[in-house]
Amino acid sequence: MGGHATQPSLNLYQLRRTCSTCSLSELCLPMGLAPGDMQRLEELVTPRGPVNESEHLFRIGDPLRVLYAVRGGFFKTYLVEANGREQVLGFHLPGELIGLDAIWPEKHQCNAIALNTASVCELPYAGIADLGRQVPGLQHSMLRLLSKELALSHSLAGDFSAEERVAGFLLSLSSRMKARGYSATQLTLAMSRRDIANYLRLATETVSRVFSRFEQDGLVSVDRREVTLRDPEKLGELGRCFSAGW
Repeated sequence: MGGHATQPSLNLYQLRRTCSTCSLSELCLPMGLAPGDMQRLEELVTPRGPVNESEHLFRIGDPLRVLYAVRGGFFKTYLVEANGREQVLGFHLPGELIGLDAIWPEKHQCNAIALNTASVCELPYAGIADLGRQVPGLQHSMLRLLSKELALSHSLAGDFSAEERVAGFLLSLSSRMKARGYSATQLTLAMSRRDIANYLRLATETVSRVFSRFEQDGLVSVDRREVTLRDPEKLGELGRCFSAGW
């Protein structure tokens, strides 16, 4: 997330707010629901927080019970391969849903872990699925999110250079933070360089070299996990193709 808002404060007022007054509702819920449908949706939602750093929401093989809408903090989804290596699948920000991987097999196909102190809203899948059959807008929203996840996985499999991948990653994070009311140029990376490299299918050393090159070229400035986008236009020219599906 951007600037100094690394960990949104958690308090009872925030956790008691309903969907209709939550600032993230436009990101994680379908727009235009009738008042009665919104009330039914709100009755299903259970806020949960705090979720501590390194705490799992679910692990691979866990049965699908709820979907999670992120309210604060960052989450990472990942697999552990047969050789013991971790494969990062994605990073999830406030307003995004986690758990869609389990809809078809009804078991989670990955692990989800908090990268910092976070909070979520729990949406029981059985209730959401039942409501979705009655409210086309909700069903359409779920299909759109599933389609987006497929597009992202296809993007990662493309033939892109390290510079394009890192630039595209920063552009994606910038646009996602802007949509949440944070700075589009002052970014705080909750994830490690190793996690970024793993996600982008690059070596950690390669990602570090690309950051250094971007800094030398005046595209960014880097102070540990604080990254400032100095020339978003040039960065956009470099990473636009890779970030097109984000």
